[in-house]
Amino acid sequence: MIALDANGADRGPRNVAEGGRRSGVAVTIFGPVAELEGYPNVVDAPVAITNDDDPARAVRNNPDASIVQAARAVHDGRAGGFVTAGSTGAALAAGLLHLKRMRGVHRPAVAVRIPVPGRPVLMLDCGASVDRRAEWLVQFAYMGAAYMEAVHGVARPRVGLLSVGEEAKKGTDEVVEANRLLAGGPLSFAGNVEGDDIAGGELDVVVTDGFTGNVALKAVEGTANTVMRAVRDAVRSGAVSTLGGLLIRGKAQRLRAELNQDAVGAGILLGLRGVAFITHGNATPAGVATAVQLAHRAVEEGVVERTEAALRESGSLAAASAPAVSVGTRS
Repeated sequence: MIALDANGADRGPRNVAEGGRRSGVAVTIFGPVAELEGYPNVVDAPVAITNDDDPARAVRNNPDASIVQAARAVHDGRAGGFVTAGSTGAALAAGLLHLKRMRGVHRPAVAVRIPVPGRPVLMLDCGASVDRRAEWLVQFAYMGAAYMEAVHGVARPRVGLLSVGEEAKKGTDEVVEANRLLAGGPLSFAGNVEGDDIAGGELDVVVTDGFTGNVALKAVEGTANTVMRAVRDAVRSGAVSTLGGLLIRGKAQRLRAELNQDAVGAGILLGLRGVAFITHGNATPAGVATAVQLAHRAVEEGVVERTEAALRESGSLAAASAPAVSVGTRS
């Protein structure tokens, strides 16, 4: 069973509920029952936490909010994981309050698969925290590799550390130290990588801090959308180009499908003691369905347990938990 938060999505609660129905996975929907007539397993939860709210304060002050109830369902064992199309900050705050961090994990990370043709790449952190330390980056690397292996079946994921140059000494002090620590570990570590390597098709995981990751994610997604619009406009610009477009129509549709964020589904909050996914606010029912399916697979494959085991075996778990996390995004 997956807890599905129907509030906060750009397309409305029914769009989210329809995605849950299409997923083929058992879901409990938390949202306004008055707007969800016809859908089963709906818990009336009309209160939503928006991007304008302070995430931590809103989560604590609104225990009946849909995202809070969804997270609590996971904590209580009534659901294996939760999915939301609402505020990233609220999802992180609800996850921290009710699921808690894994013992020894410094910071959770938002891990998002970027739709690269042929070889989608997981990037983290994409906005859970805007601060950075070398030990956090190291943990992100092991968490990302464990997720790609457990949920997406990638054997020995190739991990790169985002920096301003490929040399081990390039980048901030935190990146240089993280490179040193990762180079001596058991990961398939590609070393420092640059921005043009994100979509290069040679990596499975790209590690960076939450500020850089969020900016890079939006830049890559925006570029992909711009390129697809430019190709479409070029194809429609004249009779000859339209004929050429018809000849490559099948391949163009497959490429469009590969670049569509709905096919990727959602980002996962790694480092929590439960499964939590955040999908695009503008996700279609197909995107929501993919997110629910990913959450179900993460539960079935024991991604939380496997992530914790990978961190333990690498020796990168902290001796004691770090102080409470300040939520670094409202996206």
